[in-house]
Amino acid sequence: MPRLSGRTTLATVAASAGVSVATVSKVLNGRSDVSESTRARVQEVLRQHEYVGRRPEPVERPAVELFYQGFLNNYSVEVIQGVVEAGQAAEVDVVVTSRPKHPQTRSSGRAQPWVRELAATGRRAAIGITSELTAADLAALSRARLPLVVVDPINIAQPDVTSVGSTNFAGGMAATQHLLSLGHRRIAYLGGPPTSGCNQARMNGFRGAMEAAGAPVPKEYVWLREFLYDDGLAGGAALLDLPEPPTAIFAGSDEVALGALEAARARGIRVPEQLSVVGFDDTQVARLASPQLTTIRQPLREMGAVALRTALQLAAGEKVDSHHVELATQLIVRSSAAEPALEPAVS
Repeated sequence: MPRLSGRTTLATVAASAGVSVATVSKVLNGRSDVSESTRARVQEVLRQHEYVGRRPEPVERPAVELFYQGFLNNYSVEVIQGVVEAGQAAEVDVVVTSRPKHPQTRSSGRAQPWVRELAATGRRAAIGITSELTAADLAALSRARLPLVVVDPINIAQPDVTSVGSTNFAGGMAATQHLLSLGHRRIAYLGGPPTSGCNQARMNGFRGAMEAAGAPVPKEYVWLREFLYDDGLAGGAALLDLPEPPTAIFAGSDEVALGALEAARARGIRVPEQLSVVGFDDTQVARLASPQLTTIRQPLREMGAVALRTALQLAAGEKVDSHHVELATQLIVRSSAAEPALEPAVS
């Protein structure tokens, strides 16, 4: 049967099949009052003419807002991947946006338009990654009845703010105990923002392990800034330029650890022969580092997935077992930490 040129219409198909337009419509709509031979003939003509009927109405899927502050890094990319994968499984769209890094740069009145926009676009819930939220943000979200789940909040979360993290204290302790077991006593902590809950937990785990071992922590051995490479570079330089530098550094993130590795390389200090470095996160950069980074593994994708599932529970009006969920961390031993080359006797 020759294919007709031009736009194919129901009338075109009907004429080619030798039936009425109504019969073609019945076939398209799956009606049963059409003989099998007629149906087969019409379907063959539809196929040959590559007929495309009216597009179906789009199916509206629920959506969740996922926002982060500052620059994307390996940590946040892993968490975002976990949220997106869980959203796909739950048939929920995840809309990823960036917000200003410091809430103090926004007037408190800006919180309400931001939340109103989320509510107006039909978002079911909001998920923040390492975000710092103002009281105005939280109040506006509450008034809009828009559930919020925060992954590793920068500022200390309020008791009624649902958050997802990992066992940061236990991870900080495990990292430090590993270095202590290798024979190190001069161990420094190179961490993130002082107000960050996860940073405080990692630092307290570090201090707890050091205190239990009777190892002193000089004030200059704790250096806090951000969880970024440049901060690791600057902090590593400051620590290694001390009159009595540490023989080991526990870094609060893998990116900070990489900065410390570069600070050591620039000074001709060999890792792990002359300096041991342990990170936190176990992102891809830990395996790409040279030497490969001993680190504390956080289940970052699972943290993102738990955040998505929790947000959907809250959006559905369901109760959650806990306002704060902590997933287990694990020490991953690679090749960036070893016994100290020279360690002074402990008095």
